[in-house]
Amino acid sequence: MTTDSATAPAPAAPSVHRRALLTWLAVYPTITAAFVLLGPYLGHLPLAVRTLVMTGLVVPVVVYGLMPLLLKAETKLARRRGRR
Repeated sequence: MTTDSATAPAPAAPSVHRRALLTWLAVYPTITAAFVLLGPYLGHLPLAVRTLVMTGLVVPVVVYGLMPLLLKAETKLARRRGRR
């Protein structure tokens, strides 16, 4: 027994250029905030350790938090532009 669902087709994935822009929009402010908040505490550590700590915090925030929100917003904008 099969059922047909009347769902709208999934929108096309954003272009590589749009994904790069969205990634930058997520990464830049997150890194800046991390440096402002943690810089005074990590300044005495070697560069490699500071980078390890920063990326260990920033990457999960961006990947699991910000990128899904930005992609959802981009999808809504793309749908809205398609309706005009």
